Amino acid sequence: MAIITPSLADPLTDRRQSELAMFIRRGTMRLFRDMNISSIPELPLADGRRADIVSLLPNGEIWITEIKSSIEDFRTDKKWHNYRQYCDRLFFASHIGVPTDIFPSDCGLITADNYGAAILRDAPLEKAAPATRKALTLRFARNGAARLARLEMAGYEVLEGDVDL
Repeated sequence: MAIITPSLADPLTDRRQSELAMFIRRGTMRLFRDMNISSIPELPLADGRRADIVSLLPNGEIWITEIKSSIEDFRTDKKWHNYRQYCDRLFFASHIGVPTDIFPSDCGLITADNYGAAILRDAPLEKAAPATRKALTLRFARNGAARLARLEMAGYEVLEGDVDL
């Protein structure tokens, strides 16, 4: 069930991500949707960094997925180490052109394209602190509500009612 009907250019894309990174993001988020997992891309964290995808599971578990579109992207970006404190499971998502052995074995691994994704390796469970979980869950909810309001103000039709998750 779609919850928005586009009528203008997408106001949620900030154009900082490469086309390949956007394909990985779309495929990963489609996988999560099919798994009954709610996700928000580019969610700001308390330390000012933005996680590529933050997901909230029905049981309250929080996952962060860091997108890496190339070997160089992985090697030059070390901010993902700080994400562990904000989530219960940390994943990397990439595409089949990136060798899987470059990613740390203590993180989950997802391979994706524009149409879907598969979890190649599950992430170990490392529970976030209760205060951190509450703060990020509230940030997730408030950010999601603000994005829906912006979409409606930008001319998108936001349908009423619950979404089957």
